[in-house]
Amino acid sequence: MAEVKCAFVVQKPQYKGETSRLAITHAISYQTVEILLEDDDTVTPALCFIGEGVLGLEKGQQAAKDVYGISSTESHIMNSCLVDLEVLVCKEDMEKYGISEDSMPDAEEMGADVKVQVVPMADIKKRIDESRHVLVF
Repeated sequence: MAEVKCAFVVQKPQYKGETSRLAITHAISYQTVEILLEDDDTVTPALCFIGEGVLGLEKGQQAAKDVYGISSTESHIMNSCLVDLEVLVCKEDMEKYGISEDSMPDAEEMGADVKVQVVPMADIKKRIDESRHVLVF
């Protein structure tokens, strides 16, 4: 049995297009994908937010819902936590843009065991290097 690691790297802010939300949706769906698998393989996706991609992660942002009538990145991240998806956010980029770790969304009140992890870029790079498939958004 082999583990197929996939990394979904979000580097653009959510207000510049919908690709970052699509990255989250695809990462969630990859937990059940079979197209890349051989018998007994498992897929382990990770969402990695770097650069300007960290800008849309703060709790309470309502522009998407109020202005465009679409679901927020926050709700997608909460769903990611509920399905035990690994979500990594670059610590250096958060510091660069003045975003605190406390402002990251979580789904603890909904019963999620997994939380968004704020980690050094070196950890994200390691996860990307370990991945068989890397998709950049």
